[in-house]
Amino acid sequence: MEAVLKNLASTVEMLAVAAQSDAVNHWDKQTLSRAFHWARYCEHVFSRFHNNAAIRRIMEKQLQLTNQTLRDTIPGYTEVSFSDLPRCQHLLLVRLLNNPELPSSLMKILFDTTRPVKTMHGDYEDVTGLCSHIVQCKSVYKVLSPLADMSALGADAEVQGEMLMERLEALLNQGSETCRAEQFLGSVLQGCEGALQQFCLVIAAALLTSKSCTAQTAAHDFLLDWLQKKHSLLQYMCSLLSPTLLKDLAKEHQKLRDASCNVLKKWASEMEYSLSDGEWVLTSTGPGVSFKKLTELFLALFDASPSLRGDVEKELNALKISDGDFDVTGLSVWGDLLSALNM
Repeated sequence: MEAVLKNLASTVEMLAVAAQSDAVNHWDKQTLSRAFHWARYCEHVFSRFHNNAAIRRIMEKQLQLTNQTLRDTIPGYTEVSFSDLPRCQHLLLVRLLNNPELPSSLMKILFDTTRPVKTMHGDYEDVTGLCSHIVQCKSVYKVLSPLADMSALGADAEVQGEMLMERLEALLNQGSETCRAEQFLGSVLQGCEGALQQFCLVIAAALLTSKSCTAQTAAHDFLLDWLQKKHSLLQYMCSLLSPTLLKDLAKEHQKLRDASCNVLKKWASEMEYSLSDGEWVLTSTGPGVSFKKLTELFLALFDASPSLRGDVEKELNALKISDGDFDVTGLSVWGDLLSALNM
């Protein structure tokens, strides 16, 4: 029993380190696997002894002593109770993800999708892809839930969006420089090479999460500011979103509404009339949309913010006049766009 109590105390101390210490900066893959090994050990101890009143009292006493020591040492320490032990792995994961010092190398390990989770790696289970495994489980729950609305974003994107916002909130709440949050988003973007479509859906899902407190609002604003600096990513996201999704996002975020509107106007300015196709086509390389979808996206923005219609139509009319104010199809993209928007 003495060894069990010692291991219990050591694991609680490890959870404290995972939550608030910059020591996680020096963790490697083996350290991470070892941490989850001891978290599982505590879960096993609970399942074995929770019905034994005498042993439970001894373990609770040990937890009180360890919590007291950590409370005196670490400001804002969150205690671990006996009832927390059966979810020790969950506690560890949440505390790691909420620790702004967690290096991107460990984030990539946890979110890796290329290897099966829980394979043996040396003396410990490999935790590669643990978060991705959790995302899959939560996604299945969302899909199977009889009360869940079917999201156009997909269950995976919704879960990943929630996790993305939680991580951003943790980074911004620490009062550290915003460059740490920017580095996090940059590393996520870099890791999504070849899966940019999914990343855009995750960003959209993140921006549609609730803003019920100051920290959540700050995280939304930070993500929007970051997205506006990534012009090609913003254009790709606009080309990917359905009119309904763009409308929902524009209702929630004026910054995104205005930035998207600028993207749409840029696309219109880069269109030429194709005599063979009988329609306006985008001539620039990179992300873009058809004239039909361009019209639909403009209308979605107008539905989200009716006051925007007047301003945009006034601007389009001025551009049409500068083109010669013709009402003949194919002579001015601005004139044809105005006609399509008012059909």
